Amino acid sequence: MSNMYQWADYYDLTQRGVAGDVDFYLEEAKQAGGKVLDLACGTGRIAIPVAQAGIEVTGIDLSQEMLARAQEKAQEQGVTTGLTLLQGDMRSFDLGETFSLIMIPFRSFLHLLHIQEQMKALGCIRKHLAPGGKLAMNVFVPKINHFYEENEKMSLRGTYPLPSGGEVLMWDYTRYDHFQQLCEVTRMYERTDARGTVVERVNGRFVLRYIFPTELHHLLRLNGLKVTRRYGNFAKAPFDASSTELIVVCESV
Repeated sequence: MSNMYQWADYYDLTQRGVAGDVDFYLEEAKQAGGKVLDLACGTGRIAIPVAQAGIEVTGIDLSQEMLARAQEKAQEQGVTTGLTLLQGDMRSFDLGETFSLIMIPFRSFLHLLHIQEQMKALGCIRKHLAPGGKLAMNVFVPKINHFYEENEKMSLRGTYPLPSGGEVLMWDYTRYDHFQQLCEVTRMYERTDARGTVVERVNGRFVLRYIFPTELHHLLRLNGLKVTRRYGNFAKAPFDASSTELIVVCESV
């Protein structure tokens, strides 16, 4: 990497997903027995291992920068076939083919900020599901105490060591709009050298629309998708009142 990092580089360094998610989606891909579509694939954190397992996978992402990083990583890891990366929007894609598994890992469905957008995306997904095909996705479970504790506060989300001896600190300032169910995050990456001196700060902003479990079930059903399995974590524990993650696997009704 160059001395100046890009947003995608910082994303790659710090976003490790949710514990066990790569193995879970990889297993779903193997069981699907056909082509896989990874929506909001980012820098290929899940699409690349799927391709390495010999499964044909297409990754779609809005960000050309993320896709460029994914392509770079795929080449570094020797993935030369079976991986197609496309710039596209999960609300309006039309690939002219169907898939045995469509996945939306790492809560990316929450980047759809309006019900109409969620409906459009799910309509596109259903159209691209092969007969017997499955949709797998995960979202965090909104918790009232988090809303209270995190609102309008800056918090350190993680510290990540660098090979150079420095580290990256990731800070989030979060603001909630409960009427719209929106969570606005201003994220700051702070990079230090081996002496602890800050050498770079990069800021970005993103908005999520949090979704309640019952609401998600209804949305899926409205779009001809039925939840056939649901879990509270990627080790496939039952979903219950203590779960912080909701993982669903759906099929066309």
